[in-house]
Amino acid sequence: MKKTTPTGSPSSSAIASTRFSKAALAALVECKNLGIRAGRGPHRFIAVWVVVVKGRAFVRPWNDKPSGWYRQFLVDPRGAIQLRNRAIRVRAKKTRGERLWDAVDAAYAAKYPTPGSRGYVRGFALPRRRKTTTELVPG
Repeated sequence: MKKTTPTGSPSSSAIASTRFSKAALAALVECKNLGIRAGRGPHRFIAVWVVVVKGRAFVRPWNDKPSGWYRQFLVDPRGAIQLRNRAIRVRAKKTRGERLWDAVDAAYAAKYPTPGSRGYVRGFALPRRRKTTTELVPG
């Protein structure tokens, strides 16, 4: 049951539960490769690049394969991330909006500035990949 205030709006504890803790966000900012597993089955964790924008975690798939993690999240938004050797349940949320996608593009460029990463950063900024921007929330 969702927690609400007497006016019927979500309580601060209900809102806070949709955000990662400060420690988890710091780990997400720090890590270069995040382990992600889509769905609830016994799938393996695979490495993806993660960025944090205004306290929110975002990922984009490089390959949008029918059997890939992004497509699995479209079917079932539940999954997990592996952070500091610990599995944390997450829910994937589809995003929209040019301003948000621009901020995610900038976050990728800032976090992955090496010469070897630049081609991937440019690739993540292509329209077809921007549209796959996925927010991860605890869940």
